[in-house]
Amino acid sequence: MEKVRTLLLLVLVLFTTLVAYVGAYEEEENEQRTQGEKWFLLRHLHNVVKTDAGSMRMVKGGYRRGSYLHSPMHIGFISMEPNSLFIPQYLDSDLVLFVHHGEARVGHIYRDELAERHLKQGDVYTIPAGSAFYLENGAEEQRLHIICSVDITSESMGWNAFQSYFIGGGVHPASILAGFDHNTLSTALNVSTSELKTLLTRQSSGPIVHLSSSHDHSNIWSKFLAQEPHQKLAHLKRIVNFGEESSPKEEQSTWSLRKILFTLLNREDAVKRVNHEAPSTYNLYNRNPDFQNDYGWSKKLDESDYSPLRISGNGVYLVNLSSGSMMAPHVNPRAIEYGVVLKGTGRVQIVYPNGTLAMNARVREGDVFWVPRYFPFCQIASNNGPFEFFGFTTSARRNRPQFLVGQNSLMQSLRGPEFAAAFGIDQKRLETISNAQREQVILPSSSSDSPLRMDIGFY
Repeated sequence: MEKVRTLLLLVLVLFTTLVAYVGAYEEEENEQRTQGEKWFLLRHLHNVVKTDAGSMRMVKGGYRRGSYLHSPMHIGFISMEPNSLFIPQYLDSDLVLFVHHGEARVGHIYRDELAERHLKQGDVYTIPAGSAFYLENGAEEQRLHIICSVDITSESMGWNAFQSYFIGGGVHPASILAGFDHNTLSTALNVSTSELKTLLTRQSSGPIVHLSSSHDHSNIWSKFLAQEPHQKLAHLKRIVNFGEESSPKEEQSTWSLRKILFTLLNREDAVKRVNHEAPSTYNLYNRNPDFQNDYGWSKKLDESDYSPLRISGNGVYLVNLSSGSMMAPHVNPRAIEYGVVLKGTGRVQIVYPNGTLAMNARVREGDVFWVPRYFPFCQIASNNGPFEFFGFTTSARRNRPQFLVGQNSLMQSLRGPEFAAAFGIDQKRLETISNAQREQVILPSSSSDSPLRMDIGFY
C-alpha cells in the first residue's frame, strides 16, 4: 500500500511539473507572438492632417528600439470629401500613390512646368521628393481614398521622418513663405507689406479645403485649381486682390495671383498647366495577373513595367486569394514588403531566421503589416470569402520571391541526397513529400476561422 502511495505521489509530481513546463512554454510562445504582432502589424494610425474636408492618416515605420529590425517606409491613407483640395505643398520623401476608391486630379512640377494627370480607381502614380504638388477631388458626391507609400530618408530622420512644406497657406497651415522677413519677402514679390500680410493670413481652413461655393473661406489656390486647364488663363486675368474684381488700371499696381504664380515658378508660360512629357499613370486593376490559378491571382508592378517607380525605388503588388487558399510560404531576398488588407479576412504568418514563429496574426480590412527582407512568411485567406491585399516593396527591380513549398519551390529544386540528409530522411521519402503538393504559388488550404480582433480602420 505504501508503494502505491509513493508511486501515485511521484506521478502527481511529474504531472504537475509537466503542466508547469507546458504552461511556461505556451506563455513564452504567446509572449513571442504578441511581440511579433507589435513589430510586424502597424496598428497605430496617426493623424497627419485632419480638417472637415478630409484627412491624411499614417502608420509609421522606423527603427525598433533594441532590435536590428528597420522598417524604412510609412504607409499613408488620404481621404478627401467631394469637391475638395489638398493644397500645394512638397515633401521631403518620395510618394507612390494608389487610388483605392474614387477619382482625383493631381498636379505637380515636372521639369519646371506643372503637369496634371487624372487618376481613377486602381491607378498608380509617383511624385518625387521636393516636387510641389496638389490633389483635387472634383467629384460632387464621391469621396476619394488614396493609399500611399512615404519613404523614410536620411535627410528627413531628424524631422519625425516626414515633413510637408506648404507653398499655399496662411494662418493654418502656414506657408513656407511666412518664415521669411516680411520686408525681404515683399521686396522679392514686389508687393507692399500690407498686401503681403493679407496674402499670408487669409487661409485658415487647414491643408485640405472645400472647393464648393458654399465654403467661401477656401483659399485662392483652391479657386484657381478648381478650373479646367483652358479656363485658368482667363481666370488669372480676372483674379486680383484675392478674388475681388478690379479695373485694368488697378491690376497694374496691385498684387494678383498671376504675379505670385510667375514669381514662384519663374516662368511666364506657367499657365500652360499640362506637361505632355510627364509620366503617365498605370492602372493596376487593368493589368493581367502575373500568376493565376483556381485559388487566386497576383499582380506585381516594377520599374520594367512602369519606369517612374525608379524615382522612389519601390515596387507595387496586388493579391487576391479565394476562400481558404494561401500564398505559399516564401522569402523575398530583394526587398522588404508592406501589405494593406483591402477586402476580406485572413492570417499572416511570419517566421524568424531561427525557425520560430514570429507572428500568426488574424487580419482584416484596414490592417497594415510588413515583412523584413529574408524573413519567411505566408498569407492565408479565411473560409468565409476572398482575401485581397495591396502593398509596396522597397525595391523597384523585378522581385523574384523564393517559394519554400509547391511545385516551383526550393524543395523541388534542392531535392537530392544532401537535402534529404539535412532533414534526416532518405531521398525517396523526401521526393514523396515534395511531390505531394501539385500546385504552386497559391495553394489550396484548410484554414479554420477564429474570432478576429477589432478593426482599426484606415480612413
